Amino acid sequence: MLIESWHDGAVTRAQDNAGGDRDGAGLPRVPSIPLSDEKTVAAAEAADASIGSLVKEATTHLSTLVRAEVELARTEMAKEVKKGLTGGLFFMIALVVILYSSFFFFFFLGELLSNWLPRWAAFGIVFLLMLLFAAFCGFLGYRKVKKIQAPERTISSMKDTAAALRHPGAEHDAPVAP
Repeated sequence: MLIESWHDGAVTRAQDNAGGDRDGAGLPRVPSIPLSDEKTVAAAEAADASIGSLVKEATTHLSTLVRAEVELARTEMAKEVKKGLTGGLFFMIALVVILYSSFFFFFFLGELLSNWLPRWAAFGIVFLLMLLFAAFCGFLGYRKVKKIQAPERTISSMKDTAAALRHPGAEHDAPVAP
């Protein structure tokens, strides 16, 4: 990897100067994940590496690569989750503002109806409409909650795993004696 920088009119390369410019300032050290120890690589080349040592080295490289990819995915997901939480917070704030402002809408509706009805009857009608709407929403919520089911596959899998751990040689379908 070549990193070049202009400093005092001269081009410096990161490979030539790992600590920065000639005076120690400038380019920072480039972070990297070492795939293997330099001594191990030199020893393997010197000893004309066997298949076993090559497989071991390849496994080490693959393991390091997988760990780096998992860390990258975790970092990216953390950023996206933060964005999602921030967006959800703004939606919650908007919902609270809408709920508080609905009071003024219902007050307006009551005043509008009071043009044709006595004031107490207009506000009574608005109150009954609000109660009916709340009852309707409560009914819809009740129906949704009533449809919630237990995670049967997970429960079954956990029971099977527990049975297998209690009796390691037993057949899966065989009855378990207490």
